Amino acid sequence: MTEAPSPAPLTVAVTGPTGTFGFGLMPLLQDDERVGKVVGIARRPFDPGEHGWSKMVYRQGDVRDPDALAEAFAGADAVVHLAFLIVGGSKETTQAINVEGTVNAFRAAAEAGVKRFVYSSSIAAYGFHPDTPVGITEDWPTRPADRLFYAQEKAELERRLGEEAAQHPEIDVYLLRPPIVLGPHAVGAKVVLPAPLGALAKAMAGGWKRLPVRVPVVVADVPIQFIHESDVGRALLQCVVAAGPPGAYNIAADDVVSSVQIAREVGARPIPLPGRPLHAAARALSRVPGLPSVTGWVEALAQPMVMDTTKARTELGWTPEHSGLDALRDTLG
Repeated sequence: MTEAPSPAPLTVAVTGPTGTFGFGLMPLLQDDERVGKVVGIARRPFDPGEHGWSKMVYRQGDVRDPDALAEAFAGADAVVHLAFLIVGGSKETTQAINVEGTVNAFRAAAEAGVKRFVYSSSIAAYGFHPDTPVGITEDWPTRPADRLFYAQEKAELERRLGEEAAQHPEIDVYLLRPPIVLGPHAVGAKVVLPAPLGALAKAMAGGWKRLPVRVPVVVADVPIQFIHESDVGRALLQCVVAAGPPGAYNIAADDVVSSVQIAREVGARPIPLPGRPLHAAARALSRVPGLPSVTGWVEALAQPMVMDTTKARTELGWTPEHSGLDALRDTLG
């Protein structure tokens, strides 16, 4: 009996391959025999060989340039869109890169005849609304947050991608919704850690380190989900190789970490407070007009956000290998 020929190795195009998510995914693409070639698209030149990514070829491209994307995506079977700006730009710049850039990427993928489009969204797409349940499943609606621009963008992006995908039913679209992503290449996570933990993280000399002395810190006891960058990479890989049906998937570590635990891990001496008063105060503060845009992050404290990840396990075949605490410890190094 003649054996069926093995499927041709996949060509995968990845935008933003040197970010936190990219470092979680690239080693897996490099080691997976089902992937034959990777095209890495970034604005700034980099050498894939420095990271041992021998399958990757670099293509210079900006997500705001549809022509550059179309050229980079030519011949790709799947596009993994990871280029996203969290901090460091004006609202106009982040809107152009994050929202319009993602729409550009999808349209360029459609033009190139790509079969799968994979995008990493966020738990923030659900918004921080009072009726949001603990244990959110994927059928809960994504809704723009009242104030936090990052969360508003994520909800808008999912809506825009849904509209684009409806015009291209031939493309399988995968959306991943991770919580705070940690790991050795974590960028920006210290910005979204609950205050004052985020402030402590930013103040640590040399980046992420444990405090040398146990500083007393008043911390509201709230639940937080983390995920390790390598577990995000494994979920992205499952989408690339079409291990499950297209759609949205919540992904997070198995454990739910408290902010009191986080304070201990960074070397502080937590003085816990009940979470409920903090949620009410955060919601009230987030509604004060005229505050700087960075204070919008306080809205993330207005509602506990804990996702159910059953669908990713049962349909995508994904399970996390790292606990949330392990991800934090790996970040602190």
